[in-house]
Amino acid sequence: MPNQVVQLKHIGNVTFSKNRRSKNIKLSIKPDKSILVSYPFYVSEKEVLNFVWKNEAWILQQKAKMETRKTRINPEEEMKTKFYQVQFLKADENRVSRKGKLIRIMLADFESEASTAFAEKCLTEVYRFEAKQLLPGRLAELAQHHGFSYNKVTIRDNRRNWGSCSSSNNISLNLQMMKLPDGLIDYILLHELVHTEIKNHGPKFWERLNGITGKRAKELAGEIRKYSTYTL
Repeated sequence: MPNQVVQLKHIGNVTFSKNRRSKNIKLSIKPDKSILVSYPFYVSEKEVLNFVWKNEAWILQQKAKMETRKTRINPEEEMKTKFYQVQFLKADENRVSRKGKLIRIMLADFESEASTAFAEKCLTEVYRFEAKQLLPGRLAELAQHHGFSYNKVTIRDNRRNWGSCSSSNNISLNLQMMKLPDGLIDYILLHELVHTEIKNHGPKFWERLNGITGKRAKELAGEIRKYSTYTL
């Protein structure tokens, strides 16, 4: 069953993958609502399946959350990003145009998956540009203000977490952060900066993070969970 996709009733597609580095069974949900299960070589297929079924309620709950957060676009709708005003218009084909700070995303069919995917791709490129313009500078500003240091910073379209900090203190940030209010963006940046000093989520980590967020670390973490199932 390693690296095999299995259709499970009520749950959907589940990809099972054996991993030599895994010490436990890990379950995650992709943006398309399929499930990825990574597990150690010494765990039996029966144990893995039982683990999935045991977590069926949680899986369905997370998939339902993803569905409610799915981008729904209506004709003539407008949205504002950090830099741009975005309009969604009906057209004979899917296309995009930009004039100054105005971006027009034109869709042939507001109900089709193809048009939705096109709109999502356009928005992702907007967020990618904005993230590259804003996040490295803000990270450097917060690091200097609070006395942190790090090595490289990269911007990615990560589908699992908002950010991460490697053992070498390289920080990776999710371009989807551009969807968040500025205060929550700062919280994610500070979260990763604290990881340059403390590599776990133990009491010392939260104590340090509380010290620079006015004892609001857990509160801010809860606010972020309202936006996505991404982790930190």
